[in-house]
Amino acid sequence: MATAQRLIGSTFQRLRGLAARLGSDRRGNVVMMFAFAMPLLLMLTFGGIDINRITTVKARMQDALDAAALAAARSTYTEPADLKRVALVALNANLRNSDVEPLQDSDFTIALTNDQIVVADLRVRVKTLVANIVLPPYGKLLDDTVPLSAHSEVNRSSKDIEVALVLDITGSMTTAKLKSLKDAAKELVDIVVQDQQSPYYSKMSIVPYSMGVNLGSAYATTARGTPTAATSITNITWYTGSVQTVTAATKATPTAITTSANHGFAVGDKVAFWNVSGMTGLNGVVYTVGSVPSSKTFTLKNAANNTNIDSRNWSSLNTSSSTPYVAKCARTDCKPTVTSANHGLLAAGGTVYLSGIGGMTNLNSKGFQTTNLTSNTFLLETVGSQTYTGGGSAYCGHYGCQWRVFVSAAGSLQWLANSTCVSERTGAEAYSDASPTVAKVSFSYPASNNGCPASTILPLSSSKTDLKSLISSLSAGGSTAGQIGAAWGWYSVSPNFAAMWGSSAPAAYNTRKTLKAVILMTDGEFNTPYSSGVIAKDAGIGSGNDSDHINQNATNGDSFTQSERLCAAMKAQGVIVYTVGFQVASEGNAADLMKTCATSPAYAYLPTSTSDLSEAFQAIGRDITRLRISR
Repeated sequence: MATAQRLIGSTFQRLRGLAARLGSDRRGNVVMMFAFAMPLLLMLTFGGIDINRITTVKARMQDALDAAALAAARSTYTEPADLKRVALVALNANLRNSDVEPLQDSDFTIALTNDQIVVADLRVRVKTLVANIVLPPYGKLLDDTVPLSAHSEVNRSSKDIEVALVLDITGSMTTAKLKSLKDAAKELVDIVVQDQQSPYYSKMSIVPYSMGVNLGSAYATTARGTPTAATSITNITWYTGSVQTVTAATKATPTAITTSANHGFAVGDKVAFWNVSGMTGLNGVVYTVGSVPSSKTFTLKNAANNTNIDSRNWSSLNTSSSTPYVAKCARTDCKPTVTSANHGLLAAGGTVYLSGIGGMTNLNSKGFQTTNLTSNTFLLETVGSQTYTGGGSAYCGHYGCQWRVFVSAAGSLQWLANSTCVSERTGAEAYSDASPTVAKVSFSYPASNNGCPASTILPLSSSKTDLKSLISSLSAGGSTAGQIGAAWGWYSVSPNFAAMWGSSAPAAYNTRKTLKAVILMTDGEFNTPYSSGVIAKDAGIGSGNDSDHINQNATNGDSFTQSERLCAAMKAQGVIVYTVGFQVASEGNAADLMKTCATSPAYAYLPTSTSDLSEAFQAIGRDITRLRISR
């Protein structure tokens, strides 16, 4: 034991001596100092490598969080769980193969504020590569992992949004095509119209169109005015003396007529027949009394009194199915004189529509040309018949009246009723969005086989229920007046129509505060221009029959040219125009119009299938609600 202690003590003394000698020896000091400093230098070098890695990961992490927040903001979700589910897809995709430790549920939070800002926070840990190496006597510079955090905010919308969805519901929209349109339109509603309407609102109008746009009675009156009302008829006269019952008529030259009583006619008198069966050639024609063989018989000549009437090839008079009548005309032309105070018909070439007349029922529900007007009377361009017993209404037949009576492109006289649809505006404001108090839009008189669509326009609304309900109710029919649809898409977002729309009034034009967009959709050629409220003679194929077209060319020209000018005008006001040509030929007028009308070629879509249509509407919706990262 004592020997061991002596050995230890001897060894300790020798080491103390060695240390003393080394301390007093100045040779090799640099090497020794470097040896002591080298661990610290290694730690700084290794730490720099990790710090550079951490900085790179931090930047990638921020980019990934921004992308995740943007993805969540573009969705329609509002609840944190839903937003998080959407955001994690983008976040994990962008953090793949990074040096970030696996995320825990608490590492990532995301929420939507009342100001419609998506706020996202991310906390991760990054494993160090070399800076955690232990270097005695200094230890290590960093921990095994380093915590990092990132924050991102995205404005779901930084502007108010007003979107007009203009939908083609014409006859070419088959059941399948219309269903595809309805589905795609409803998807668009969900994308554009947000549940939260404060501090920024998002509204949409629906403008269904075919041969026109149905405004409904209240809006139609404001937009195109009140149609001229009917005036009351107080008398209609056309014959003198008494009405005679016809009992026989010869098939001979000249034709001889027998009456049941003394007729009292004289040679040269003008007479007219009605209610004749069999020998129907007698009805509605002016005849001259040629001779009077007896008090109950007379023969017939033509109205000019120069030719006997030859009825040998006519059918025989049939008195068993109806009672025929004849009377002497008060005028040589046998025209009825109608008394209706302040009727307001045009002084020359006026037209009228009659209804509700007692006795002279053959005049009811018909249009007539008129002549020889005074302020209280007018002549009907027809041969008189029957006996007036009272009542009746006279509707003026020119533009702006309840009924439109006109010469058709087929050359016949036609009469059509006013509707709650409207046609193009004409004149100096044809291609502006001037208020209807400045310039009215035009009346529309549709034919029964090309009627005003049942679905009415829905002005700007934030109610998804109302918007989708209207879309669901759409039915197809009629021709394609796309220019009228385009106009009302614009008018529905125009501040100049604010007074008309009331609580659905659009905001003022201000592109910094409000995004206004019109989406014009069609499945074919625009073919329905107008003249004086009636489809024009030069309308395109598929716009109805010539008998329902007015014998005048379109006031504003063809529908394509009108649409192009309207699109140009609304774009000049800062309105963004998207176009969707569903299954239209890639080359042709419709496709060209879609490209011309759109704000740019990127805003024009030509989907060919149901899925393409859905994708087009979704792309438009995303573009309208495109978002920007605020911080």
